[in-house]
Amino acid sequence: MDKNTVIGLLLIFALFLGFSFYQTSQMKKQKAAQEAQLSEEIEKESAETAQALSLDKSDKTGAPAPTETAALSPAQKFSNAQVDENGDYVVETAKAYYFFSKKGGYLKQIELKDVYRYTPKDSEKQPLVIYEGGSNKMSMKLMLRDQSEISTGDCFFVANTDELVVDEQHKKLSLRLYPNAGTDSSQCQVLDQKSYIEYLYTFSNDDYKFDYEINIVNMEPYLYPNRHAFTMLWDAQPKCVEKNFEYEKNITSIYYMDNSDGVGNLDERKPDKKDFTSPLKWVSFKQQFFTTCLVSKETPFTSGTLSVQIPDNKQDNILKDCSAALDFDVPDLNKGHFGMYMFVGPNQYRLLKGYDVKLERQVPLGWGFFLLHWVNRFIIIPIFNWLEAYGLSYGLIILILTIFIKIVVLPVSYKTYMSSAKMRALKPEIEALNAKYPKEEDMMKKQQATMQLYRSAGVKPAGGCVPMLLQMPILIAMYRFFPAAYELRQKSFLWAEDLSTYDSIWDFGRNIPLYGDHVSLFTLLMTAATIVYTWLNNKLMAPTQGNKDQQRMMNIMMYMMPIMFLFMFNNFASGLTYYYLLFNLVTFLQMFIFRIAVDENKLRAKMQENMKKPVKKSKWQLKMEELQKQQAQMLKQQQQSQKRK
Repeated sequence: MDKNTVIGLLLIFALFLGFSFYQTSQMKKQKAAQEAQLSEEIEKESAETAQALSLDKSDKTGAPAPTETAALSPAQKFSNAQVDENGDYVVETAKAYYFFSKKGGYLKQIELKDVYRYTPKDSEKQPLVIYEGGSNKMSMKLMLRDQSEISTGDCFFVANTDELVVDEQHKKLSLRLYPNAGTDSSQCQVLDQKSYIEYLYTFSNDDYKFDYEINIVNMEPYLYPNRHAFTMLWDAQPKCVEKNFEYEKNITSIYYMDNSDGVGNLDERKPDKKDFTSPLKWVSFKQQFFTTCLVSKETPFTSGTLSVQIPDNKQDNILKDCSAALDFDVPDLNKGHFGMYMFVGPNQYRLLKGYDVKLERQVPLGWGFFLLHWVNRFIIIPIFNWLEAYGLSYGLIILILTIFIKIVVLPVSYKTYMSSAKMRALKPEIEALNAKYPKEEDMMKKQQATMQLYRSAGVKPAGGCVPMLLQMPILIAMYRFFPAAYELRQKSFLWAEDLSTYDSIWDFGRNIPLYGDHVSLFTLLMTAATIVYTWLNNKLMAPTQGNKDQQRMMNIMMYMMPIMFLFMFNNFASGLTYYYLLFNLVTFLQMFIFRIAVDENKLRAKMQENMKKPVKKSKWQLKMEELQKQQAQMLKQQQQSQKRK
């Protein structure tokens, strides 16, 4: 390993360090009390779900037709007070159970089928509930004729059984909000069944997406006539469903697509707020592996305000407080319509890409860096999905992927090895130059002589550094791919129970600063392999022009890098550290093959023949030599001037 190779490694290390501090913070173990509280919430929600109504039985879905009601408060002018406030409407598809609150008519929570939240090893699996405990709320602001405002979130919706359609492919849930038409002789208020605001939800059986339409029918007598702009208020508190609370919190945020089809997001590490005066196509509350998207269909949202706040503590496992105020227009208050659809499901690249509205940009593949996302999108992900189709274990898929990548970069690796071999072959000549120019003031002469030696021998000093830098996009692309790969979620391999998060062979029960509360075996093995690789390269390293102190410092830096990796990667996805371990092991094998294939004695003999031939200097080399001569002359004049003084 020559000086240029070391510089390349240091650059790689610097980039890894920067990405690590940007994307992750230290992991703290979840408290036992929080686990107990979480279990109680799940049991409570399960009990409520057992009493909820299902669309699979149409005779249990609709509420009684709205008739007489008791006197209503101002906030319930569009309510049916006979509807049970604690009940939910439930829609079941092949993908999930969807719970809709009767008070507000909005999607309250979602339980995905055959998908589970993280549970400790040997514990019973728990279903994955998004927005458990009703931590998701949506409402509309309505301005009445008298210019007073109410919120649909305070009003009760009823299921319109006449509009209910249930078949093998589609399910529709029509929730309507009726206004008061007046009072009858008994002084009871009567609802106007010909006028209503309808939330119409249409589900496909095998899709995470469902249509969400807002219909405004014959509401001109009740709503302020000169106001056709409405605001959808969406507030949610995504909760932790993965093993690593801190990591999931740090990448939970709000994503959006603006009117230029650009996808952006609010800050993931601190509270953030953004106002939009231009249209928005979609807005998403995104967690590590799951996302909830609200997408406009025919016309976009006219404007909006997005906000993310960070809770003070881990209370109730809340990751972030997310809110969105989305404005939209409905020109006709008698036959008004605004179409949307919602996606609530895995944050999986190939699944989101199928909707063709750039939802896949929520998967962190290095979109801000041109080469990174291209490597992931067109090389890593297609190969990974192709191997996955054969039903192989994910540990084996990562092994095959590692070998494939090493084969692809084999020419670059070979060029790097040959550069190092040529530098080693010149060891006697380099040592002779070091002995000839031992003084510091002769450094310029030694550099000139060394460059002349390299040119005559046909050695390019940057030959070991540049090829290594060319591999960096692939190395960093894998750094982004594995923690974001939904396919690895809860997939076990060897001792790792989940390749999408860290593996642990020993939990301390307390947090160690800069390290964590556990020992990751894959990280330990990766670190050990890197140290061995460094030791082997030190044995083969060509002599440098620096003094002994510089060489000693360089050696310390090379051994410090893997130690730093031990701290950096202890909380990272075990799929990533397993990949880096395999990368080092395959590199050992590759190095062994190169040493057998390359005869360094023959290489030295060829280089000695090259040194006998005249070397034609390029214009750039001539300019550099002239510049070096000028610098040497100036240095000599300065030394003479100092002697005279």
